[in-house]
Amino acid sequence: MNWFQRKIYLYNVTFGLYMLDWWERCLFNILVVVLMWFVFYNGFRYFAEFCRRY
Repeated sequence: MNWFQRKIYLYNVTFGLYMLDWWERCLFNILVVVLMWFVFYNGFRYFAEFCRRY
């Protein structure tokens, strides 16, 4: 197992994804990606506005 495979395994075990079907795992990962995009996008917008004020 290399470093990347170990991180994927740890992610699957931590969130219990190993017991889901492939399509359920895919839906969960899509949801995680969308939520992370939302957080980073709005965080960047807030940080840019914060820097523009000061």
